[in-house]
Amino acid sequence: MMKRVSRQEADVVPLPGRDWHTYLGPENTPTERISFGVSIFPAGSRPEGHVHDTQEETIYCVAGRGRIVTPDGVGELEPGSVVWVSPGTPHATESDGPEPLEIACFFSPPVVPGSYEKGTKTG
Repeated sequence: MMKRVSRQEADVVPLPGRDWHTYLGPENTPTERISFGVSIFPAGSRPEGHVHDTQEETIYCVAGRGRIVTPDGVGELEPGSVVWVSPGTPHATESDGPEPLEIACFFSPPVVPGSYEKGTKTG
């Protein structure tokens, strides 16, 4: 089986400080192991951090500049860079601008968009 989803077909979920575009996950494919989407943060956006208790997250920077901040350090984001976040790690995303920060995010196991927003602030 194969599934193709364009940006126009992706469900958009407004989340604090960003829009989440859901491309692939259990809600629209028979996948059991991953979900994939794109977050777009306006320039200067710095929403509170959150935690994915059971998902590891791989973040690929498509456009813009910013960083992923965890208690253990900072992963700078620029087009072409990748940051990996382990399950249970508090993290926050900061967008530096002047253009929006666009990051492609892979989760394993799949994540329910927004289920983690009551999470934890990071320092």
